[in-house]
Amino acid sequence: MHRTRRTKRWCWRWRSNPLRRHEDVVEAWIVLAVWTVILVGGALVGLVAAQTADASFARLRHERHPVPAVLVDNTARTLPTGDGPVYDGVRATVRWTGPDGATHTGRTLVNAGHPAGSKVVVWLDHQGRLTTQPPDPGTASAEAGALGTGAAIAFGSLVFAGGRLARWRLDRRRYDEWARAWEQVGPRWGHKTP
Repeated sequence: MHRTRRTKRWCWRWRSNPLRRHEDVVEAWIVLAVWTVILVGGALVGLVAAQTADASFARLRHERHPVPAVLVDNTARTLPTGDGPVYDGVRATVRWTGPDGATHTGRTLVNAGHPAGSKVVVWLDHQGRLTTQPPDPGTASAEAGALGTGAAIAFGSLVFAGGRLARWRLDRRRYDEWARAWEQVGPRWGHKTP
């Protein structure tokens, strides 16, 4: 019984009622459409965004490969000055042998605290240029999930804002109708209040 009352109260705009206006029915359909689009469309947008990001991360893992290198610079850790963040990576010059047997030198991000001559691993793209390490599968999945969630929330927010705008327009229309009705009925009551 309690559930039936709640359902009737929630669906009052669709029930036959002498006080129900056309705008009430339109508003009910707008609310239903907005929430349906938010739920279904948001889930689809989130899934597509997550799958696209995951595919992009997988492509990065496929295109980049690790190569052994030797540090040319000393990357001894320096104590941070001030309250700024502490980073474990520093830019340093490294030397590596390419697939063609030629020796290459370049600057890349490496872990701090190693003397010159230490062996490190650097990452190259498919053209043999220094690049950053691609995210591992676990990190990539987490980032893809976060991007999908963000895309779903952004999509839902846009749809919700559009629905609020449509309902605001309906409210403005109702206020105008009430003003016109009051202009007709108000003079019949005798005097207007200042």
